[in-house]
Amino acid sequence: MSHYQGDDAEYMADEYEMEDADDDMDEEFRAREMGSDSDVDEYDYLNNKVADMSAADARNGKDIQGIPWERLSVTREKYRQTRLEQYKNYENIPHSGEVSRKDCKITKKGGLYYEFRRNSRSVKSTILHFQLRNLVWATTKHDVYLMSHFSVTHWSSLTCSKSDVLDVSGHVAPTEKHPGSLLEGFTQTQVSTLAVKGNLLVAGGFQGELICKVSSESFFCKSFS
Repeated sequence: MSHYQGDDAEYMADEYEMEDADDDMDEEFRAREMGSDSDVDEYDYLNNKVADMSAADARNGKDIQGIPWERLSVTREKYRQTRLEQYKNYENIPHSGEVSRKDCKITKKGGLYYEFRRNSRSVKSTILHFQLRNLVWATTKHDVYLMSHFSVTHWSSLTCSKSDVLDVSGHVAPTEKHPGSLLEGFTQTQVSTLAVKGNLLVAGGFQGELICKVSSESFFCKSFS
């Protein structure tokens, strides 16, 4: 990765520029919302969270991302055009995008491949670095495990409910003794990788930490240098 540190920095700068544009759009919406008497419920004030978007909302003409384009100074088409022109995809291998595009077949537009059901905007994963991949796991068609700040969160698309499975914001220590287990545990582990299967959850940290959790009770902690 050291060979591409310059590219990483350049990509992150581009990423932050696009995020700044997103933040500006959010600020504009909030400013307009403060002076609006409309009954649009993009934000669930009763539960103090961002409202999810359902298939019924989409059928009624709402944006599936929950963005109120009609109240912003930029249209969806204009914003999309700007993003396509300014956003730069990160390539770990130089010119790999050009090579892959030559092998790709042109897809016909207008086909219906998926049917929108729900956008759970209140459930957000936290990715500490843009190259991290294994921080979201789907164990079934309806169960998703993800990192949200310092917690491993379980989300059910059937019940539309979420619950914290593992909180590493404080002190995490093993409840059982095993060979090699770090009895003192860890504090504020920055999780960089995650795996969930059956009743076993494994989380790895940036400093070589390894935390295993079986069902909803026991912990096993170990550190690798």
